[in-house]
This record gives sequence, C-alpha cells and structure tokens, in this order.
Amino acid sequence: MNNLITLNKISKNFLTSKKISVLKKINYKFKKGKIYSLIGPSGSGKSTLLNILSLIDKPTVGSLSIEGKNISYNDLSINDKIRANKIGIIYQQNNLLPDFTALENVYLARLSIKENKKKAVEDAKNIIKKMGLSNRINHYPSELSVGEMQRIAIARALINEPQIILADEPTGSLDRNTAKEVFNILYKLKNSNRLIIYATHNRFFANLADCKLEMIDGNIKTINARIR
Repeated sequence: MNNLITLNKISKNFLTSKKISVLKKINYKFKKGKIYSLIGPSGSGKSTLLNILSLIDKPTVGSLSIEGKNISYNDLSINDKIRANKIGIIYQQNNLLPDFTALENVYLARLSIKENKKKAVEDAKNIIKKMGLSNRINHYPSELSVGEMQRIAIARALINEPQIILADEPTGSLDRNTAKEVFNILYKLKNSNRLIIYATHNRFFANLADCKLEMIDGNIKTINARIR
C-alpha cells in the first residue's frame, strides 16, 4: 500500500460564542514519495489540518491512520513518540529556543528519542553542514539572519530522519531569494518512502508540488496532480 496517511471524515469545530466549523468531513489519502502543497486564504483551515496531521491537535470527529494504523488521540505518550520518530515539523516562525545555540537547538531534538549526546551532536553537525551553516553552529538565534534561523529550524526537523515532513508557511517571513533556497532544500528531501506536505500562500511554490490542494469551505479540493 502506497498510502501513508489516510483521513476519514475528519472534522474540527471550535467553540467560541458560537460553533465554528473549520474542517468538514475530510476524506483524503496522502501517498508516500510525494510532495503536496496546500493553499487557501487565511482562516481556511490549513494550519488546523497540519496540526491534526502532526498529532498536535485532535479532530472533533473522524479518524486518521498512518500506514494503516489508526491513531488514538487520547494516547498522548504514544503520539509523542510517533511525532518524535516519524514527523518533522517546520513552522513559519522558526520557534528556535533563544537561550540555546544553533547546534543545541538541533541536537536536543535527537535526544528526545535517543539518549546518546555524542551521536546527537555528531549528526547535528552533519545536518547543519548540509544547510551550509557550519560556521554558525555556536551562534544563538538572535545572532542569525532570518533565513539562517529557518535553515536551522529545518535541520532540527530533519535530525530524526522523519518519514513525514509538515511545513506551515515555511517561507512566509522570508524574502523571495531566501524563500527559493528554502524550497530547494525542501524538494531535495523527497524520496520514495517520504511524504512532504506544505502550506503556502505563494502560488509559484505551490505549483511545484506533485499535487496542489486547496482548502475550500472546510474541505480539500485537488487543483492539479502529477500523482499515479
């Protein structure tokens, strides 16, 4: 089976002074080896969907399975392990820890699954080198440019070699040239066993995906696809 993530009637409601339905009975299958872009206006549910896919948030109703195994959103400790081992998350705001160096920000993510600091540091140095930032490993986030911070955030997301990469507006705060650099890194991460999903407002970057999806009225519409 080539389906990595399957959504079955996923809905998400938020209760304020009234009920707001953000996601409405979404059925969709995301395949291994493919890159999906997710577009739609602010408030259309892109971030909400990514939070559910990353097991950070849970749907109001519906189910999600990874490689055919249903996820129980009540098993927080198990889901934390799944997220640490299988899912890499890249945010628009890099969310780096300000009191830790670039190297520390990256290798600490590895320690969440393996308590081998020496190996974690070694692997972190290697992945930061691939990002072209070996000369910045001992710098704090405040000493890095916006583009450098985002590349360190990508390194942190990749340190555990995730099978699933989720990115929420990963270039939203970057200039166009730096955004292109970041997307080049993202596309080079594609392999036959990996799934990449990113949300973006930029239609140029959205069109580069194997499949472009649009959030419309709480559901997913396939705009174009090069998926077989």
